[in-house]
Amino acid sequence: MRKPIKTEADYKAALARADAIFDAKSGTSEGEELESLVTLIEHYEDTAYPIDLPDPITAIKFRMAQQGLKQKDLVPYIGNESKVSDVLSGKCPLSVAMIHKLINGLGIPAEVLLQQPDAGASRKPSEKVYQK
Repeated sequence: MRKPIKTEADYKAALARADAIFDAKSGTSEGEELESLVTLIEHYEDTAYPIDLPDPITAIKFRMAQQGLKQKDLVPYIGNESKVSDVLSGKCPLSVAMIHKLINGLGIPAEVLLQQPDAGASRKPSEKVYQK
């Protein structure tokens, strides 16, 4: 069993070892070592290099770009085109009903949409972004 990764030097050494045994077969001692290393590396990266969640409007615009959506395509989730424009420009906040529709219709995570705009820094490092 490997020791926890506490420093950048530990991290680099763990990456080098993982690279060296990357093709290890599952169920072998090297395969088990690789699994342990991956877990330790992921934990260190989540702690040392956290990635903040995007603010809700950025997330909506990102999903629009991913799916090739136009503002008018958000009408079923947000309301009329004027309301969509107001929400995307930050003039109007998302309502609970809008958030619910965006979660179910576009697969944007609730923790992203429930934030105040530009509040992404409060996210826990281990939470994943944009998983459907």
